[in-house]
Amino acid sequence: MAIVILPPSLQNRAKNKAEIEVEGSTAGEILRHLEQGQPDLKGWILDETGSLREHVALFVNDQKASLDRTVDADDQIFIVQAISGGSAQIETELLLGTKKGLFVLEGDRGSSMRIITREFAGQTVDFACFDERSGTYFAAVSHDQFGPHLYYTEDLQTEWSEVDGLAFPESAETALERIWIVQPGEGAGVLWAGVAPAALFRSVDNGRSWELNRGLWDQPTRSEWEGGQGGLTLHSICPWPDDPDRLAVGLSAVGVWVTEDGGASWTRGVEGLVPRYLPEEARPGTLMHCVHKMLRAPKEPNTLFLQFHGGVYRSDDAGRTWNEIGSATGLPADFGFPLALDPSDPDRAFVIPLIADVDRVTPDGKLRVYQTRDRGASWTDCSAGLPDKDAFHTILRQAFCTDSRSPLGLYFGTESGELFGSIDATSWICLKNNLPKIVSVQTGRQTTQ
Repeated sequence: MAIVILPPSLQNRAKNKAEIEVEGSTAGEILRHLEQGQPDLKGWILDETGSLREHVALFVNDQKASLDRTVDADDQIFIVQAISGGSAQIETELLLGTKKGLFVLEGDRGSSMRIITREFAGQTVDFACFDERSGTYFAAVSHDQFGPHLYYTEDLQTEWSEVDGLAFPESAETALERIWIVQPGEGAGVLWAGVAPAALFRSVDNGRSWELNRGLWDQPTRSEWEGGQGGLTLHSICPWPDDPDRLAVGLSAVGVWVTEDGGASWTRGVEGLVPRYLPEEARPGTLMHCVHKMLRAPKEPNTLFLQFHGGVYRSDDAGRTWNEIGSATGLPADFGFPLALDPSDPDRAFVIPLIADVDRVTPDGKLRVYQTRDRGASWTDCSAGLPDKDAFHTILRQAFCTDSRSPLGLYFGTESGELFGSIDATSWICLKNNLPKIVSVQTGRQTTQ
């Protein structure tokens, strides 16, 4: 029997099933049998004439198909909301930080995208984001000769301005090496920035000026901190919804740190994380816990997911202790950098596995995205349309994001310059290629036409 894969928007009409085995020799026959077995789906995929609805697309495996397409027993049939989408077109804006500048792309949601502007040509843009609260764009730029700088603008057609104060005070006796992330916080005008060497900065004026968080910087163990291959970095910042005093941050390679008093004091949250890269006898008491990416589930703030340097983890107590969810759960490898969450479903997360630290490419030459819908108890492949042969890609920690819409859109970029997107978290297309090395992908301003 073939397997019909439903988009999230239809699963509630099929007893919350995402995949259903159905008999039939053609796609049309299978869909008619699907309606017979799942009567609540009648009229949602096929119209009264038995034709595919205008704004529904059908894929057999990775190929768009018609109802008369012959289907084999081991085929997968994907029901996809067509990019025409109905009467309203969703305009998506993506901000791509690359080794050769900031690329801003636009396009109808789920379609190929066009470059509308390129900024900071010839410089590395390590991270770019849009703060929808203030309508401000930020770009963290590294110049080979002149170091890292953070810029902002409210209009992509105007000049960018540099922020004030995102630099270490003289008393810190060090210099800024790289700006890894800018994260909107809780509270009016609050933003956080994570940098290398591992430190946290805070702004209370919509990112125009910044101040070093001394509580984390002055940790007594700091002299013993060591970095990973990318240096000693603070790259993940997880605010607590509706509580500006609570925050969790992820560092390479010094673990998870949590504050409940606005950053005045911090505690480490590493119980359960296993640094397999260290000899077993060296693990107790070590500070070397190499976090690759950490995100909080907005609808359930106690839940965080974490991609470790070998292992995928979940915390159910706001980052204090961790449960391993990457072994024997369906993943081809548990090493990787990127991580994405469904903001509306705290049980749902996405990873893009790489082989291991010694070979940081996709397993078996197949570019694959995996999702869990049960908090990591199991993972399933959701990669229709992605290259599955001779595809030795690397995806970096900041190069994977969602658009927070329903159905959920996912976007990621590769070191080799391809940008991929999905508007149903199931089937994918290449939105743009021939770009420079992509180091970050974030959504920008979103509009409906």
